[in-house]
Amino acid sequence: MSFRSILELDARLSNKLRVAEKPGVLRSFAVFLAHSGDSWFWAIALILGWFFADPAWRQWEVVEFFGILGLAGVVLVIKFLVRRERPQGDWGGIYRNTDPHSFPSGHAARAFLIAVIASALAPAWLATLLWIWAPLVALARVAMGVHYLSDVVAGAVLGVVVALIGLQIYPPMIEWLTTLIGFPLW
Repeated sequence: MSFRSILELDARLSNKLRVAEKPGVLRSFAVFLAHSGDSWFWAIALILGWFFADPAWRQWEVVEFFGILGLAGVVLVIKFLVRRERPQGDWGGIYRNTDPHSFPSGHAARAFLIAVIASALAPAWLATLLWIWAPLVALARVAMGVHYLSDVVAGAVLGVVVALIGLQIYPPMIEWLTTLIGFPLW
């Protein structure tokens, strides 16, 4: 099977999942899920959580925040190296204008990173909810026509790998940052 035929199969399968042009409950749910993985939403929620939530949550919030930040850099580098165009469509203009490249899916990567870190640092109930949410975000991105299936699979794998590496290296990095800024982050 040639690379071209794999890409064509990917496009056909992705198109079968597409609901962007089909009004209804499924489309509305897909829109909600597709946006629920937005980086600005998570950044604001984690920062507000750090300031206003119980201090017991701060470690999770800090590690998630810096994990998302680091992952964004990795995703952008890969996107600009690969430069795969997004599927054609009208929905998701903000994504199409600010980030015309689709591989890998930053939303899928972010959702799976969030779930992995939650598994290590958050209560089990939250980790369970996030593991249900993460694949739904990835599928919603395909359903809304801003990604191909291979984009979200690659994003999911990338998010898991970056999260697992991040969980190994965050303690000394946070210790260094705490020393640099002069106060503890949790």
